[in-house]
Amino acid sequence: MPPGGGFLNLLKPPGMTSHDVISLARRILREKKIGHAGTLDPAAAGVLPVAVGQATRLIEYLEQADKSYRVEMKFGFSTDSGDDTGRILSSVSSFTMPSKEEIRNVLNRFTGSIRQTPPAYSAIKIQGKRACDLIRQGREVKLPSRTVNIYRLALLSWTPERILLDVDCSKGTYIRSLCQDIGQALDLPAVMTFLVRRRVGDFRLEDALSLEELAQQKGKALLAPASLLSHLARYDLAPSRERAFCNGLRTHDALYVPVTDLLRVYAADRFIGIGRYDRSSREIVPVKVIQR
Repeated sequence: MPPGGGFLNLLKPPGMTSHDVISLARRILREKKIGHAGTLDPAAAGVLPVAVGQATRLIEYLEQADKSYRVEMKFGFSTDSGDDTGRILSSVSSFTMPSKEEIRNVLNRFTGSIRQTPPAYSAIKIQGKRACDLIRQGREVKLPSRTVNIYRLALLSWTPERILLDVDCSKGTYIRSLCQDIGQALDLPAVMTFLVRRRVGDFRLEDALSLEELAQQKGKALLAPASLLSHLARYDLAPSRERAFCNGLRTHDALYVPVTDLLRVYAADRFIGIGRYDRSSREIVPVKVIQR
């Protein structure tokens, strides 16, 4: 295994928690320092970005990446969890399914910047404890709404009870909440019945490894961290400033035009860490240094 560790693109199967996947990866790689970005519900499947070794220091930057999902919605009932595993809150015995045109019109209303309230059954922490754990303890949980961005919302298929959607969205988007909100806009209770995460930034479903494949490849499956952080702009530092950056010193660059404030910083074509562009002082500020 490379001394600096790396990333894994793992395929989480339905029926396992994200923590279960990490526990197995630890045993397979014989490495304690492993973490994941973006928790998937136990019933969901798909891409689970995993960081190993020193690369765990970069997990927070993976979580900022945009995501893509394929989701199935069923109409006719709603639950406290937003999916079909929860306690039923309301139901209708019969209803007329909206037409494809009506559904597409509603989907258009959910494209762009929207306000969304995360489901109470979530991993969001309240005073250090996960909201879902608090609910299981019998405590009432109210989460504030947030702004998220839906870049694409495409209707793939339609049946008299269900629809299948593709969703491209920003970090922090809860697909269960999106399904509930779409149902409300159509005047029908709705739940999420199936979810596959197809992409997290540069991590794509078609490249994801099963746990069986990881057991075969072991450390050979590790990917270079910098190659999977393309949602952060690249900044090439003058080689003469590498030591200064690694020692936490700023580098002035009045000519740089930032695309993103957080940067992948390179020196002599080698990834050395994460920087931040300070627009007021026009300096590259070291945030995290990644040793070779």
